[in-house]
Amino acid sequence: MMKKYQVSIEFSWDDEFMTLVPAHRTYINYLINKDIVEYYAVSMEKRRTWITINAEDRESVEAYLIKSPLYKYWTYEIDELFVLDGHGFRLPSLQMN
Repeated sequence: MMKKYQVSIEFSWDDEFMTLVPAHRTYINYLINKDIVEYYAVSMEKRRTWITINAEDRESVEAYLIKSPLYKYWTYEIDELFVLDGHGFRLPSLQMN
C-alpha cells in the first residue's frame, strides 16, 4: 500500500548547484507526472524544500531522493504522514445550470 511522506530538506548552494537545477527540475517533473511527487515547494530565502511523496516505505523515499542531481547539497528529514488534506483532495463542487 502506498503511504504519503513529507520530506523537509535544507540545502546549501554554490555555482555548481545552480548548473544542476535544470536536470533536477526534469527529474522532479518526471516524478510529478508519475504521481510519485504530489507537492514540491522551494524557498530560496530560507534554503528549504518540501516534497510530498507517495511511496511504499521510507527506503523507497530515500531511493527517489538519491537520484536527484542536487542530493549531495541536502540534509533532510522524512516523516510519514497520517493525514494530508486540502482543497486539492476534495471533489469539485457541482455547479447547477
